[in-house]
This record gives sequence, structure tokens and C-alpha cells, in this order.
Amino acid sequence: MILPSMPDGLTAEFLTDLFRDIDLLNDDVHIVEVSMEQVGDGVGMMSEVSRVRLRYSGQTDLSPTFVVKYPSQNETNREIAMSYKLYEREVRYFAELDSKTTAYSPRPYFTELAGDKFLIVMEDMGEYRVGDQAIGADLSDTEAAVDELAKLHATFWNDVQDLDWVPGIAGSYHADNMANLVVIGWPVMCEIFKDFLAPEIATRGEQFAAEIRGLQDKVFARPRTLLHGDFRGENVFFGQASHHRPIAIIDWQGPILGRGMVDVALFLGQSTLTEVRRANEDDLIERYAEGLTAAGVKNYTKDEAWADYELAMLYNWVYTGVVAGTLDVHNERAFAWMSQMVARHSTASLDLDVFRLIS
Repeated sequence: MILPSMPDGLTAEFLTDLFRDIDLLNDDVHIVEVSMEQVGDGVGMMSEVSRVRLRYSGQTDLSPTFVVKYPSQNETNREIAMSYKLYEREVRYFAELDSKTTAYSPRPYFTELAGDKFLIVMEDMGEYRVGDQAIGADLSDTEAAVDELAKLHATFWNDVQDLDWVPGIAGSYHADNMANLVVIGWPVMCEIFKDFLAPEIATRGEQFAAEIRGLQDKVFARPRTLLHGDFRGENVFFGQASHHRPIAIIDWQGPILGRGMVDVALFLGQSTLTEVRRANEDDLIERYAEGLTAAGVKNYTKDEAWADYELAMLYNWVYTGVVAGTLDVHNERAFAWMSQMVARHSTASLDLDVFRLIS
């Protein structure tokens, strides 16, 4: 199917043809009206997400609302997305991997990639509560997140040999881009977020840059699994009703291969409220290790998990430096969550003294 320009091309005629092609709509019913509203403004940086409300010409059991995802209208962010192959990676995750894991994501009805255009039509989970880094995750939300990560990681634990299209956290274009961009982004992050970043971490930029390749190799060492790659508050939905799932993971543009704790440390270090992390950190790491064991992973001890956690907390400054130092932060909402991301990661890194690992 030829993809139209987004979002103006998502017309009643186009969606009618699309829904018929994927057997959602009978030939005697068509879409007569489409209205759209953007969701998550300032939250998703590389793509746009909109809720479409549809009016049909006749009786149908089809939902009146869907969520559509398409390329960012911000040229800078779109170019970065293409350099990381983010659109391809999300489309392929839903097409090839989503059905293999019990970790839940919104149901995809249509996925297509054509050059720098892509379109995903998925289940509307608007009744769920979206995580919010600006506010922070409490203990209940953090436990749910850790449990879902254990399900995801266990599915692919040391079984990633067929995922040659997923870049490794080391030795790949993803690794090269991250290593290069963090050098550019670190001083920008230090300037923009100086009120949220500990001075003793801000001065570590050159030292950290010199160690990036070695750190990438360490977090790429086996046991290796599929990582979400951007596991933060805004990329998680939390169920609110009795018929809801506890949690659903969204935004699969950044899957990578590496040690599972990279995902866990990203959430605990940047999305979980600092006081919650401090009071429950040990139990949460043990909970993750036990979740893996319950899902069939063997010989991954709590001690190994804790060592991985500290290493991942250090390595994730690559992520923080790139996000906070190279992406557009003029949107008020984007600045709000990024500032808390930097502040929490800064505090967690000092609490754990992770920079001792490269001293």
C-alpha cells in the first residue's frame, strides 16, 4: 500500500480502503468521517501519535477509535530517527516479535514502512493511565514495570541469534551513533539542565566519552536478550479497571540487543521516584531476577543482577546525554520530563557511586 503524507492523508477514503484490505471492514460499510487529536505532545520525540475517531456508514462492531503512529513532523528529530532506523525497528517488532512474548503491547492492526514514511494502526488504550516522568513512578507502578520487563527479557534470553536486524548495544550503527552523539550532547545537556545535574557528574564528560566503547562491550556481553531500549514512564500504560491488563508497553522504535538490566536501570534510575528507588532498590532488583527465574531463565543470581544494575546505571549516561543533549527541548512538556530524567539519574548515580567503575 502506498502511504500518504501524514497526517493529512489519513482521510476517510484512505482508511476505508486500508481497513478493508486488512479485513477489519466489510464491503458494505465505509468510513464517512475522520477526526484526529494528537496525544502525548512533547512526550514522543521521534514520531507523532494521534487518536482517530471514526464514523461509519452502517452498523459495525468495529471500535470508533484507533491510535495511529507516523513520522515526526520535526525535521531534526525525523532525521535522527532515520539514522537509527527507528521506524523500521518498530514496524518489524510488531510484525515479527510482538506475538512471541507475553509482555503486552497495544494490539497492532496494520504496520507498514516505505522509505521515511511509516504507519502503525493500533488498539486505543485511552482508558489506561500513561506513565509520567515529570511526576515519577510510585512503588506499585515500578513493580509492574519490573515484572513486565522480566517477561520480555526471559522470552529472548540468550536466544537472539535470529534477530540480525536488531542492532547490538555494541558493534553496530546504533552503538556508533550513541558514542558519537553523546560527545556532542554532553556539554549541551550540562548547559540546558545545569540546575538538575550534579556538578561532579557534569565534569565527567570527557572521561565517560573515553570509556564508552568499553562500557558498550560490557553491557553487550552474554547473557544477551532483546531490550526495549527506551523503557521510561511515558512508554508504559497502566491499567485502571478490573478488566485492564496491569501494564502495556508502547513505543518500540528502539529495540536493541544487550543485557536486560539496561532496561531495568533506565526505569529505576530515571522514572521511579527517588525516594521509592532508595527505599526499595534491593528488593526490586531481586524481584527482577526472580521474575526471570519464574519464566525459565537459569543461573542468573541476585548478585549478578546487582552488578549488572550498577554497570547499566553508569552506561545509561549515554542515553541521557544523547536525549537531553541532542533532541529538541523547546516543548514545555519535553523539558519537564527530561529535567526529571537528568535529576533522578544524577542522584541514582551518586547514590550508587557508579563512576567508580571507570575511575
